[in-house]
Amino acid sequence: MRKSKGAEPDQLNETVDARLGLPKIRLLALSFLMLFVELALIRWTGSNILYLSYFSNFILLASFLGIGLGFLRSDARRDLFRFAPVGLAALIAFVRIFPVEIDRSGTELVFFGALGTKSGLPPWLTLPVLFLGVAGVMTLIGEGVARTFRRFAPLEAYRLDILGSLAGIVAFSILSFLGAPPLAWGAVVAVLLVLLAGRRSRLWQLPVLAVMVVLLGLESLVPTDSWSPYYKIRLIKQPSGAVSLLVNGIPHQTMEPAERRLTTLTLYGLVYQRTRSIPKSVLIVGAGTGVDVAVALKQGVQHIDAVEIDPRIHAIGEQQNPDRPFQDERVTSYVDDGRSFLEQTTRRYDLILFALPDSLTLVAGQSSLRLESYLFTAEAMQAARRHLTDGGAFGEYNYYREDWLVDRLAGTLQQVYGHPPCLDSTGHFARLALLMDSPSPVPPVSRDLAASTR
Repeated sequence: MRKSKGAEPDQLNETVDARLGLPKIRLLALSFLMLFVELALIRWTGSNILYLSYFSNFILLASFLGIGLGFLRSDARRDLFRFAPVGLAALIAFVRIFPVEIDRSGTELVFFGALGTKSGLPPWLTLPVLFLGVAGVMTLIGEGVARTFRRFAPLEAYRLDILGSLAGIVAFSILSFLGAPPLAWGAVVAVLLVLLAGRRSRLWQLPVLAVMVVLLGLESLVPTDSWSPYYKIRLIKQPSGAVSLLVNGIPHQTMEPAERRLTTLTLYGLVYQRTRSIPKSVLIVGAGTGVDVAVALKQGVQHIDAVEIDPRIHAIGEQQNPDRPFQDERVTSYVDDGRSFLEQTTRRYDLILFALPDSLTLVAGQSSLRLESYLFTAEAMQAARRHLTDGGAFGEYNYYREDWLVDRLAGTLQQVYGHPPCLDSTGHFARLALLMDSPSPVPPVSRDLAASTR
């Protein structure tokens, strides 16, 4: 009796092997599925749950726990892999019913909903449910991998597992860089789960997978939303006519005419007042939707190299920025990382601006670094200095809620240029601060435009 019950999972695997062709193909497909689902959950939950935008390691740790538990169950009497579609559909339904997003938009930096209110359940409930849900889904999928894994010699099993995992990573990366929405990710997972299912399980799995795909499809077809390689992007038109751009549910940028930006935020014009004369050639890192580029054109700059890492955000700027700055013949656009561009270009500039570079995404799910972590280093500042003309200037501005961060950036500039930078700022809760420096500096002045001096 024990032998019969213990052999049931293997008999199921043999039935599936007959459909897929070979046990090797099954292990490749399962490993592909496991890594693909892990990456999709890291990216997708972060786009719908505010708390995870900065901490995708939370989902990564849950995935590791689940995979480990799944492998511990490789010899269990009852095969739970067949319930993976149910677990995945339930997790997706929970996130879609209780998303956590900012309920307001604007141009200020937002962290964990410090400005405005949030939708969804409180974090003490949302985060444990997500952690357990992700761990549970990955346990079910990991068990399917483990049961096939143990049918091979160890080295052969590891080789097939690594090949399948790499294929899953490559496939998800390609879909991400193509801007494919979650519907595409869900379709890939659904097809694999159907192919890997036993004949009896497949009958009840199909409706469950259909529900999962429909939920993802409804999200993917929202007309104001699109997907970049890094973010879920939403456009919201404001009563003033400006268009707010939200990434992963958080206000990120606002498109409005440069004239209005210069009127409401005088610091944008102050950038060019701080130079000895209107610069002829300017490099803007973090060009975004083109507002900073339009301001530079308004100031009479003759040539601008505009660098933006996110192709979708750049495309939105090309299509919808009211000033059409990227279409101006004086502007050359580059979709690239700012530091990479500095390392490759041979041009020199009268002014280099790091214009509000502020990502909500990590370099990788295994890292706690954000993309701009590579920009605000002494090495990056030195690279920028090497590309300045004689008498050229470097500037960076962003919203900062803590004085220590402004002081840290000022200290880096002082280290690179040998003297304190010029600092101007406005606002209180989220100060918009401008730091400027030059190898041949103007007298270092520190001024607060809100009538309080640092």
